Amino acid sequence: MSLTETSKFISLILRHKPETIGISLDEHGWAKVDELIAGVSKTRRFDMDILEEIVRTDEKKRYSFNEDKTLIRANQGHSVSVDVELKEAAPPEILFHGTGEKFVASIDEQGLISKRRLYVHLSKDYETAVKVGSRHGKPVVYNVKAGEMHRDGFKLYLSENGVWLTKKVSVKYLEKLL
Repeated sequence: MSLTETSKFISLILRHKPETIGISLDEHGWAKVDELIAGVSKTRRFDMDILEEIVRTDEKKRYSFNEDKTLIRANQGHSVSVDVELKEAAPPEILFHGTGEKFVASIDEQGLISKRRLYVHLSKDYETAVKVGSRHGKPVVYNVKAGEMHRDGFKLYLSENGVWLTKKVSVKYLEKLL
């Protein structure tokens, strides 16, 4: 198994289905490292060195250890209900959201909704939003008037890895970029 495949498997476990390997997450999304290693080891070669390499080299900084590396969690992107202790923050005036062309009609009608995840994910730069959108086909990027949202009382959070999160973005705060 490649490191990338193993990282994707860990992402599935820590964001969506910890029961896949018979572990559970606490209310803040933390899993015990020894239980994660034991569970993942049932299907592939896996140990603390491999886990540390995945965490260290992950481009998106998806994972965090606690101080003594006995616990690990995904920083965001959960579909299971956990409180990853996000810190509310004042966003820049404009953030971006990348999506696939096939979702545009729905977004133009409903705004951005979290669907299967706990939060809508927003990017701080256009280039990242294009990359995200490309995962879903032909990319479309929206300007999100985050500063105005914040002034209107909406809460925005900055995750450990620099992704901005919010519960919903109404159509009035969106501007489709062509």
